[in-house]
Amino acid sequence: MADASQTAGNPTSFNVNGRAYTFIDHTFDVVVVGAGGAGLRAVVGASEAGLKTACITKVFPTRSHTVAAQGGISAALGNMGPDDWRWHMYDTVKGSDWLGDQDAIEYLCKNAPAAVYELEHWGVPFSRTEEGKIYQRPFGGMTTNYGEGRAQRTCAAADRTGHAILHTLYGQSLRYSAEFFIEYFAIDLIMEEGACRGVIAISMEDGTLHRFRAHKTILATGGYGRAYFSCTSAHTCTGDGNAMVLRAGLPLQDMEFVQFHPTGIYGAGCLITEGSRGEGGYLTNSEGERFMERYAPSAKDLASRDVVSRAMTMEIREGRGVGKAKDHIYLHLDHLDPKILHERLPGISESAKIFAGVDVTREPIPVLPTVHYNMGGIPTNFYGEVLTKVNGDPDQVVPGLMAVGEAACVSVHGANRLGSNSLIDLVVFGRAAGARCAETVDRTARHAELPRDAGENSLARLDRFRYASGGTPTAQLRLDMQRTMQNNCAVFRTGEVLEEGHELIHKVWGGTDDIRVTDRSLIWNTDLIEALEYDNLIIQAVVTMDSAVNRQESRGAHAREDFPDRDDKEWMKHTLAFVDDAKRTVSIDYRPVHTYTMSNEIEYIAPKARVY
Repeated sequence: MADASQTAGNPTSFNVNGRAYTFIDHTFDVVVVGAGGAGLRAVVGASEAGLKTACITKVFPTRSHTVAAQGGISAALGNMGPDDWRWHMYDTVKGSDWLGDQDAIEYLCKNAPAAVYELEHWGVPFSRTEEGKIYQRPFGGMTTNYGEGRAQRTCAAADRTGHAILHTLYGQSLRYSAEFFIEYFAIDLIMEEGACRGVIAISMEDGTLHRFRAHKTILATGGYGRAYFSCTSAHTCTGDGNAMVLRAGLPLQDMEFVQFHPTGIYGAGCLITEGSRGEGGYLTNSEGERFMERYAPSAKDLASRDVVSRAMTMEIREGRGVGKAKDHIYLHLDHLDPKILHERLPGISESAKIFAGVDVTREPIPVLPTVHYNMGGIPTNFYGEVLTKVNGDPDQVVPGLMAVGEAACVSVHGANRLGSNSLIDLVVFGRAAGARCAETVDRTARHAELPRDAGENSLARLDRFRYASGGTPTAQLRLDMQRTMQNNCAVFRTGEVLEEGHELIHKVWGGTDDIRVTDRSLIWNTDLIEALEYDNLIIQAVVTMDSAVNRQESRGAHAREDFPDRDDKEWMKHTLAFVDDAKRTVSIDYRPVHTYTMSNEIEYIAPKARVY
């Protein structure tokens, strides 16, 4: 139990289980949680509009996971040949396996060129053609003329595009008066009568607790790849915003759709960009066969990621994997001109040397599909406003709450994201969220007082983990979760394996009650922070598994061997997953797919047979 007390002009104090906690209070127009590409673009948009803006981030901004994005950012610039945003939209709808919302996809593709040129003008050092234009490379699933040709649509800064964009955006964010709270860990949302009033956070440096009151709270906390054992995600990718939304009684959308990138370095999981295949790289099996020609005769090695990942897995399962254990595949770049590798793929050449001991100019890279991206997340509209289902209305806006980036599910990626659509997602919808705040936030409006008990539940949860004295360390629970997800919710799925996964992951979830934290301090308590991150991950793992059990079809990244066909009649709908953390239960509901566009410029793109 917690009792609150406050003296006028002083911080708010709570007593939790006989222990005193004090909040330092802050008031802003806009609070952004996360400082990756989407968060920083939202910070720039809100702060340049004159809104008092804060950015809370658990790592220094330029260490955010956007820095790891390699291959490029998609936009129909037409620098390397004919292109059109409508073709980009067609590819994105098709790549989503028809589960993407077409109004949001139109918004993305139409605004992509302006967003990229804005980045260029701010100083992103894109690679250049001989004419001085932004260099663009081909990526999987990107075509011209509605599937007839291959598009070179991915704008690249060598193979360090995310690094270049993130540093540029951080520099831009410092032009305005945004205030950064660096190495602060966001714990929970402050909710009042269904509206978001702000967020609770702890400063990891000094252990102080903070309440941030805001007209708008924007979650840009990234994906939750660390729920899996093998992934390309940084260790910080624990989906903190998604978990806060679930604990607030709001849903997450389409969590069953988890993208496996075809080319993670075998044994390490480190990403080898799809741009390597865009530059002419190809995959081979133990027989030296370029097997993608069998699975995708047209697109071959540049088929969409779900297709390539499944093809690689099938080759391995049928005994044609490489290595002593025949459990991986080779990616060849050794036929390419070393000058091209040095100019366009320097980062992955270095990564292959460090993590696989391979000289890419002389030998192939051992690769294996590894978890890379979460298509699911917090449901939003294309303004970035968070949605929930109330009284049958599936598009009810949650007042005061927004989400952007991988944490959000707009949904432009649907059941499968096309390569290089992630970075454009970040900047287009980060920009949209900032613009929406500028339109809707009244800078002169008085902030209502927070409820007397604001933050009480957050403190109770923090105190519970801080003094947890069970018998199981966080690391063991986390490992059990990651192995369960890797084994039971992977590239190929069956009802039997998923049902087993459901039992196992709920058992891990129940085991959280026995967690042990040994450090009782609040200052740089990594033991406590890891426990809180695990708690965030496990509820997302549970809704991912249960959503996968529920969807009885194959669509995009969700491949059910017992339901091998896509079923548009029954399953062309978004999954909504709600969690009751106290009862340890998950409930499933649905939202319709937006099969309409935001304008009359293009016709509705109807579902067709899956062709690659």
